[in-house]
Amino acid sequence: MGTSYPNRTNARGIWKLSDITKNKITDGTYPGSSPSPSGRALIGGGFAPGYVATTDFVQIGTAGNASDFGDLSLARGENGCISSFTRAIWCGGNIAAGPNATNIIDYFDFATLGNAADFGDIGGASTRSTGVAGNNTRGVITEGTSDSDQLQFISPQTLGNATNFGNLSVARVYVAGMTSNTRGLFAGGFSPTLRDTIDFIEIASTGNAVDFGNLTAANRKGMSCSSHIRGVYGGGISPSLNVIQYLTMSSLGNMSDFGDLSGNRTEPASTSDSVRGVWAGGQVPGNTNIIEQVEISTTGDATDFGDLTAARYSAAANSNAHGGLNTFHPRAPELYSPTGKVVPRGAGVGQRLLAFAGYTDAYIKTIDTLTISTLGNMTNFGESNELQQSHGGCSSSTRGVCINGSAPSSLSSMRYVQFATEGNAADFGDVSTYRRGDTGGSNETRGFIGGGYDGSNRINTIDYITIASLGNAADFGDMTVARTSYAAQASTTRGIFAGGRAPAYTDVIEYITIANTGNATDFGDLSAGRWMAEGNVTSATRGVVAGGYHSPGVYVNVIEYITLASTGDATDFGDLTEARSYTAAGSNSTRAVFGGGYKNPGAVTNVIDYITIASTGDAADFGDTTVAKFAMGHVANGHGGLS
Repeated sequence: MGTSYPNRTNARGIWKLSDITKNKITDGTYPGSSPSPSGRALIGGGFAPGYVATTDFVQIGTAGNASDFGDLSLARGENGCISSFTRAIWCGGNIAAGPNATNIIDYFDFATLGNAADFGDIGGASTRSTGVAGNNTRGVITEGTSDSDQLQFISPQTLGNATNFGNLSVARVYVAGMTSNTRGLFAGGFSPTLRDTIDFIEIASTGNAVDFGNLTAANRKGMSCSSHIRGVYGGGISPSLNVIQYLTMSSLGNMSDFGDLSGNRTEPASTSDSVRGVWAGGQVPGNTNIIEQVEISTTGDATDFGDLTAARYSAAANSNAHGGLNTFHPRAPELYSPTGKVVPRGAGVGQRLLAFAGYTDAYIKTIDTLTISTLGNMTNFGESNELQQSHGGCSSSTRGVCINGSAPSSLSSMRYVQFATEGNAADFGDVSTYRRGDTGGSNETRGFIGGGYDGSNRINTIDYITIASLGNAADFGDMTVARTSYAAQASTTRGIFAGGRAPAYTDVIEYITIANTGNATDFGDLSAGRWMAEGNVTSATRGVVAGGYHSPGVYVNVIEYITLASTGDATDFGDLTEARSYTAAGSNSTRAVFGGGYKNPGAVTNVIDYITIASTGDAADFGDTTVAKFAMGHVANGHGGLS
């Protein structure tokens, strides 16, 4: 950690906000700040006329002309550049008119001026390999002409040859890449007609890209850049464009208008830090040396940044501060105390509850949100990618995962969102079997899902996922009894299952140790058998179960609690404001909320209640859901299972 960050050697007081402010505003070395001395961009190669090896650099946070950095190992263009915090890596390209393709990968160290060194090879000699994405540990590139639907990846911190990642959804060349730290997007291209396709991958996995959305029009030879939230695409040939457009990378959907470049531009080089995007060079239609800039979080036309050392097009560029690197940066200074102890994240810090889909008088896709610490109504967050109800959820401090359900038949799919970015859900993977009425919980790294109804039988299977990694669930063990529609809670070490229907209404509470696979063990009992009660409500020490259905036609308002670290029966806490079941529930470490639900005599409610977890007593009014609904999936980023 750099000495400009507040730490045990230079912070004053428990937290000195002036240190952090100085770092962000004056020193500019806080991740994502601009101006930022660490935000160095390299722009290398291109056609001027004739292919060149020249590599320039700029500091993205400070407008001005480019300076000479060094030379690539050979003159080339029509290639891509992957980057980490320390290296910029050129892959393949065209080394002479013809084309005469190369498979060479070479690299620069951002910190040291000089010429490129050999890194390895891509799979085949290839041109038009322009689409790149990645983070500090993995870079992904479109292979281009040698295999126009193939993606390859490298590990930027090592040396060696590229490895197959998977395939694009549509074979094409002249693709533009955008990246967050988890997701890579590939936009536009040519194969053999212009394409408006945008597809995406999850960087940590391997496999084929899937559909994300579309450009505003079919295009090629435009180039893109990104913060960790937004991807921005500019220029291109359709036949020639000055249009800038953008999207939110954590969701799915089409590009929207951002503004315009100063003129039509094809094959510029582009890159960014987490605040500012730049386009350098290109054809307008003659070669240009102009560098332009935008502020990624806003919209509007590009403005002048400076000039390249020489006019050229078909260069490649990247930086050591782009959107794929943002959250891989060493912890932000406010996460440190003067003693160097990491301040807890997640539990009690996160304040967002999400309610996925559900049922009103029909299945719905809406995802709504509220801030747990602030009384008020829910607002819209985005949409699930499926109609669904009666489904579970689990979450880390950054990601919420909603699990199967019914729509109207049982589902096996999981979908996820990033808490920090409003938008639509994307596919995560599948559970082991189709089911509904299962519920989940989690600590910071692992989510668990148990029981449910597969359409014929109640099941006792427990699955688990690693929340940070997309993929299918794996077998964890079994519950002591097959059941559905129970309440679940979690501490950092334990997962709890309480109540449900098996097929009679059950009062059984059981637990698992989240880090260790295996079968559940008896914990204790609720005060009475009930199902469709809600959990997912915990502090670091206490779990809460509220509402539910006690017997035919009898909905309950009872709230009970358990001490997570011990075993034993539940204790009375108080009452909800009205008897109901199937609410959306969530908590931070101090407050729990219960929203919506189904109530006697069969009406749906929009009421949101809240309690203070550490005390006992009746719930109070918090606000309202966007519409009266029930059977939502629900996740929160501050519950007691997080660390």
